[in-house]
Amino acid sequence: MDMAETAAAVVDRQADERVRLVVTGMTCGSCSARVERALNRVDGVTATVNFATGIATVDAPRAVGPERLCGVVEDAGYEAAVQSGTAALDTGPEDRAAAALFRRLVVALVLFFPLADLSVMFATVPATRIPGWQAILLALALPIVVWSAAPLHRRALTGLRTGAMSMETLVSIGITAATAWSIVTLFARPAPVRGHGVWAAIMSADSIYLEVAGGVTVFVLAGRYFEAKAKRRAGGALRALAALGVRDVTVLTGDGREIAIPADELTVGRRFVVRPGARIATDGVVAQGFSSIDTAAMTGEATPVEAGPGAPVCGGTVSLTGRLVVTATAVGADTRLAGMIRLVEQAQEGKAGLQRLADRIAGVFVPAVLALAVLTAGGWLLAGGGTDRAFGAALAVLVIACPCALGLATPTALMVASGRGAQLGIFVKGQQALETSRTIDTVVFDKTGTVTLGEMTVSAVHTDLDRDEIVRLAGGLESASEHAVAAAVTAHARARHRELPPVTDFAALPGLGARGRVEDREVLIGSPALLDARRIAAPPGLRAALESEQRLGHTAVYLCLDDRAVAVLAVSDTVHPTAADAITRLHRLGLRTLLLTGDNTAAARAVAAEVGIDDVVAEVLPAGKVEVIRELQARGRRVAMVGDGINDGPALATADLGLAIGRGADVAIGAADIILVRDDLAAVPDAIGLAHATLRTIRGNMVWAFGYNVAALPIAVAGLLNPLLAGAAMAFSSFFVVWNSLRLREFRP
Repeated sequence: MDMAETAAAVVDRQADERVRLVVTGMTCGSCSARVERALNRVDGVTATVNFATGIATVDAPRAVGPERLCGVVEDAGYEAAVQSGTAALDTGPEDRAAAALFRRLVVALVLFFPLADLSVMFATVPATRIPGWQAILLALALPIVVWSAAPLHRRALTGLRTGAMSMETLVSIGITAATAWSIVTLFARPAPVRGHGVWAAIMSADSIYLEVAGGVTVFVLAGRYFEAKAKRRAGGALRALAALGVRDVTVLTGDGREIAIPADELTVGRRFVVRPGARIATDGVVAQGFSSIDTAAMTGEATPVEAGPGAPVCGGTVSLTGRLVVTATAVGADTRLAGMIRLVEQAQEGKAGLQRLADRIAGVFVPAVLALAVLTAGGWLLAGGGTDRAFGAALAVLVIACPCALGLATPTALMVASGRGAQLGIFVKGQQALETSRTIDTVVFDKTGTVTLGEMTVSAVHTDLDRDEIVRLAGGLESASEHAVAAAVTAHARARHRELPPVTDFAALPGLGARGRVEDREVLIGSPALLDARRIAAPPGLRAALESEQRLGHTAVYLCLDDRAVAVLAVSDTVHPTAADAITRLHRLGLRTLLLTGDNTAAARAVAAEVGIDDVVAEVLPAGKVEVIRELQARGRRVAMVGDGINDGPALATADLGLAIGRGADVAIGAADIILVRDDLAAVPDAIGLAHATLRTIRGNMVWAFGYNVAALPIAVAGLLNPLLAGAAMAFSSFFVVWNSLRLREFRP
């Protein structure tokens, strides 16, 4: 791409911006489908509307401002406002809506029980009809069907004005028709109802529908109220994550004084104080002090980590034991905590394939049900079933078919799963990742920094002399070098000796090793090629030790004193302590594993054997990793890639599912589908297990939602379903879907 093309691409990206709208008034999947269609009809706009979260995510040209987008939603019959801050913390609208529903539900419930008892009694036992019995029933019913059901009627009227139909259309028409029919029946042609037994009397008491109108209102309001409460609980994990932020922070002034300021005024480079037991305000580096840091809320790891000068710390974690002075390195939206919250919110924006199918069905379901209700009534009239029977069957069709469960089946499960994943240190970027995980059969691991810690350590010292003295002299020489092997030797020596001797006349020998004088002795550390160049012969025992270490995949070097080889030092990358267990769990899930690395074959095979990985492909460049994954895909494999480095980015993007270790490079994290924040490879099978559990829940929800309507509608059409029971079944269907999704909160790896 030339400079002109690059500039054009930048302009195109800048021309679009992402806006999140909080949409209120949606009550079912057909509502979200309608809002989505309205937004997508605007030129240049791409929108996704999530019914469970009430959020519309809109990518629109800058020329299409938020005001116009809100206007489009309002023209569709709903209300919209631009999301400010983190939606997870803004629970006020949810709480107010739930409280209003509860008040209407209580009134409806108190009046419904006597209404139901008296309606059945007056309808089935004519002798009990006292003077004014009709007025008594109306006095009990009208507050329910008028005031308690008012939100349903308002939404239905709004939909009719805008040419949109939703769940409220079905319910409102049903309640209004049942009430009107009952009033006509009460005052125009009251008649006794025949039947034998309680069930026969209830099933045949179709001439008075006030208890049906009141009962449907109660069941719909109850279902809506419990949905609201359950959806609030479903987002609890995200709210808990967002609540990890702090409001005030104590900063240090230039003269060392401590002053408290709002956390949002903190700037990069400023030093702030974290006292024992306090939450760290933002990402930074420890400048002074030592403390144990509780990172459980951020990573899911129960064991605190030690932090001292130079150690990075993350905002939202807790300093347990000591006072720290931290220099801020990121603030506001650039912090790791803010990024995690964005990931969870973004995971709930897209739509899985099952949800897209459900939305398409819900979008045409309401008019289809209205048509079916008319056909049902007409069919019963033509068959000679009478007006009461025809009306009752049509009313049952209207009530039983409300598509609430379809709209809730997928997004509620995904909301709960993304929140639970955040608690476990697993962040899913999009819903497509959950769907893809179901088909994964091969997991490819990068080696350095993923299966291993990426930190070279001294694994063995072979010598006939004093081991401590050899290590001390080697550490003195290597302390002047920046090579990875030198760093490992120096760290090993410092762990055993408080001070290391100084080195003079130091010289690095590129590709060979290093030399220098330590305590008046000529010290040389390097490869066999260095000894050959210096014409130093290694004893047979040391040669055998070096060859043995190399067969294990370790890096082995000679140490010479005064031109005499006296020791072999072996350096290796430490295998991640949780790698073997993670690989075992993946094998139990029926997945194949492969180690993919640029390191030498011997080292790769040694690591693979230690942790139990099936296959090894070694000595490949980053482009070669991509080719290996494409070759696996060409053979029909569905590949997940786990990596952490810059060179893993292309492979993560090429794989069907990319999982990046959260401490890895930004390129790797940007290319991955799932971010594993925990420094623990057990998060890999945990992530796949959570995805599988979520998909099982979604499939169960969808089977119930589809099966419920498919099974119930023919029963209602056949006149075998009392409308009151239909209302109860409809409310239970939605509640079951939400309850089933909430079980994901208890997911345990």
